Amino acid sequence: MARTILHADLDAFFASVEQLDNPDLRGKPVLVGGTGKRAVVAAASYEARAYGCHSAMPTATALRLCPHAIVVRPSGKRYRELSNAVFEIFESVTPLVEPLSVDEAFLDVTGSIRLLGEPVDIAKDIRRRVKEATGLTVSVGVAPNKFIAKLASEMDKPDGLTVIERDRVHEALDPLPVGAIFGVGKAAQERLARLGIRTIGDLRNAPDELIESRLGSFGPHAKRLASGVDDRAVIPDRIAKSVGHEQTFGDDLTDNDQLRSILLAQVEQVARRLRRKQRVARTVTLKIRFGDFETITRAQSLESETNRTEDIWRAAEHVFETWASASFRPVRLIGVTASQLSGEEDTQLHLFGSADRKRESGIDKATDEIAERFGADFIRRAASMPKPKPKD
Repeated sequence: MARTILHADLDAFFASVEQLDNPDLRGKPVLVGGTGKRAVVAAASYEARAYGCHSAMPTATALRLCPHAIVVRPSGKRYRELSNAVFEIFESVTPLVEPLSVDEAFLDVTGSIRLLGEPVDIAKDIRRRVKEATGLTVSVGVAPNKFIAKLASEMDKPDGLTVIERDRVHEALDPLPVGAIFGVGKAAQERLARLGIRTIGDLRNAPDELIESRLGSFGPHAKRLASGVDDRAVIPDRIAKSVGHEQTFGDDLTDNDQLRSILLAQVEQVARRLRRKQRVARTVTLKIRFGDFETITRAQSLESETNRTEDIWRAAEHVFETWASASFRPVRLIGVTASQLSGEEDTQLHLFGSADRKRESGIDKATDEIAERFGADFIRRAASMPKPKPKD
């Protein structure tokens, strides 16, 4: 049966919430984040984006680009409140809602069409209800699969609606830059450009062997996406079989200390999500993709089901150190996944264990509360902070 997928993405969510709650910020460049030396931008309003500011950029860099930007501390509790309201709307349309973050999700509305009408009408209704309930705008892409739906939602931001019908897939995708395909980073784009492959259409029409010779094992997957083929199902969050986080780098990384810090920050996010969902994991998997697109995964079983940051970090660190001691290859992507999930209520969490375990649980609880209130970037363990450069 042909599917219909929506990708709904709240526009500049954190910054839009701040402008919604503080009229004095409306129409002005707003940066959500910290102000310290190592602070980064969590979100930039569209007014700030016009100056080249974007999320994950050092705040100092953003302020050089836009000196009159207003920096606002994250309001984590408020973001969660509005996110919950939006997701209630999504889930009233279909039970098949897959959150990607607090501000975006995939919705499989295939089974809702008979009751709620045409997909474009469902999308319009979602946008109207989100605006009425929260005052925020949401951009929606409607397409036959997840890959195309996400691209569609980005075509008319902010407050846009784009529908890509099955018979218009190539027409819509072909002119887009090849970098629009997730995983085709800067280095890969340069390699493809040397072959004259600059658009998705160029990639779709290129010989399979040529693409595989440049992109390695990732080549066939990229070619399928360029052809508009994506068979991934929408997986509702409540039945997710794993919780993971990964990051693709604009430039390949070779510093193992930097990679280790990034991995710890990812573990913190994964563990926090497990605790929020009241889930525990039995297996931790490390994923590394190299500059030549070769990808490896290595799994480590835990002694017992857990959602403690320290337990998950020990397993991830062991796998990472085993790999790092034998490899010096540039890394394009790193990620960690916790799997074999079960509910907290179904397992023994060593509530009466050692003082160390109780201390670790106390640390987790405290960091969760701070992250909930101020945002995940506000609180990080010391080991995940960039190491200071030694003085001469």
